[in-house]
Amino acid sequence: MSLSILGLGTALPPNSILQAEAAEAAKRVCCDNADEAALLPVLYRQTGIRKRHMVFQEHMVQEIRQGTALEELKSEFTPKGGAADRGPTTGVRMKRYRTEAPVLAEQACGRALEQANLPPTAVTHLVTVSCTGFSAPGPDIRLFRQLGLSPMVQRVNVGFMGCHGALNGLRVARGLVAADPDAVVLLCAIELCSLHFHYGWDPKKVVANALFADGAAAIVGVHTDSAPVDAWRVAATGSCLIPDSEFAMSWNIGDHGFDMTLSTRVPNLIGEHLRPFMDRWLARFDLSVGQIASWAIHPGGPRILRSVEEPLGISSEDTVASREILAEHGNMSSPTVLFILDRLRQRNAPRPCVALGFGPGLVAEAALFL
Repeated sequence: MSLSILGLGTALPPNSILQAEAAEAAKRVCCDNADEAALLPVLYRQTGIRKRHMVFQEHMVQEIRQGTALEELKSEFTPKGGAADRGPTTGVRMKRYRTEAPVLAEQACGRALEQANLPPTAVTHLVTVSCTGFSAPGPDIRLFRQLGLSPMVQRVNVGFMGCHGALNGLRVARGLVAADPDAVVLLCAIELCSLHFHYGWDPKKVVANALFADGAAAIVGVHTDSAPVDAWRVAATGSCLIPDSEFAMSWNIGDHGFDMTLSTRVPNLIGEHLRPFMDRWLARFDLSVGQIASWAIHPGGPRILRSVEEPLGISSEDTVASREILAEHGNMSSPTVLFILDRLRQRNAPRPCVALGFGPGLVAEAALFL
């Protein structure tokens, strides 16, 4: 049983920020001394990101462009209490999520449905993916009204799973069409990572500040028997919990946004355990790593891409789409791999294709496209 993709749509916040401008803004609210102020732009440049779309910093950056003094900035996300201020509370940040997330979700879903040439009333199941916001009712309920979905649509929410969340969502969607061959599944991944911008100097959190961005992506999927023969189809999914790696990546709810920790050992852990997992998993389908014709690898950062390329024996040419999306949009968490798939589909990339993502656990998630 396979899930075939009829449509794929993406959406971004309207304002984009050059990475150099984002570094300048961060310098004003994260650095306590000249050494930190000198190091921060270097960290931002090393990400390989040129620009990002972020709902959170646009007003701050616009005011900084105009030379406004820090104490006069009007953005609700600008610290007002000096060096000890850690910015708005989690409640304030979640209020912004409730406002912004449904807008991007509707745009991405509308584009996916348009590409699939299906009306919203054709949707039977809705799968939403997000790890950067909580509300009930959430963006899933808002989509009923915004898109005009049937009130009989069945919902599943994949929450708080991190950067590989869309691959978990694809697993759910594939299971739904296997259980009901007439199902039309709308999958939407929406993340507003910028809402969790960390204030003050913490090297690991400063790196996260430099990487993450906002975006949404949606897929319309049906049973393969109902799709064109050339449609990209999810033939299988896989998962691997890397042992003794709980410390390496975490995502917890704090008083001033969600707190991320990223160990410098993450690339090494991936490099050590990825190849054995891929060999075992692909062998189940009579495939080997060398037979995979294209790759959609979630670009957690440049080091993550290298940690995947080296053990798999693939080159930077094989990860061009991943590097392009990282450079153009940053790490949008769960929607990112769908942005990469969208680019590969547009370019008629050869198949089989494997998508890979990594998240707290430390867990590697995979999907095989034929």
